[in-house]
Amino acid sequence: MSEANAGQSAARVSDALNRAMRLLALRDHSENELRRKLAAQGVSEAEIAPVIAHCYHYQWLDDARFAERYIVSRSRKGYGAQRIRQELGVRGVARDVIQQALAECTVDWHAQARRTLERHFSLPLASDWATRAKVQRYLLYRGFFQEEIQDALRDLSR
Repeated sequence: MSEANAGQSAARVSDALNRAMRLLALRDHSENELRRKLAAQGVSEAEIAPVIAHCYHYQWLDDARFAERYIVSRSRKGYGAQRIRQELGVRGVARDVIQQALAECTVDWHAQARRTLERHFSLPLASDWATRAKVQRYLLYRGFFQEEIQDALRDLSR
């Protein structure tokens, strides 16, 4: 009977590994995301642990790589470092991994803030207080620092 249980357990782990591979084939995931998605599909924690270890062993799962690619992807869509940092945290990436990935990224956040502003607002911008406040709120929501927003507004008013 013990061999039958071991066989069933191995089959469940194999099924969980196939599920993980399908998820990772679509896009990179953080470890936390993968755990959550497998658990949502009814995979037990006892089956998830060896799957995660297997994925790390074959380098299919890497939070640092996930963070780097996520930063590039989200910055191209007009999001700033603050918003991306928060989103990565929600996805379960460790703070030190996020900090390292943001430090190593080559995104020019000042230029990105300006491009985002130019894409969303018609130029030239009206110089009234209400318009400037609207622009600032929008760029803050997108995750840019106040300094980056002020630089973008200064650049466009020249």
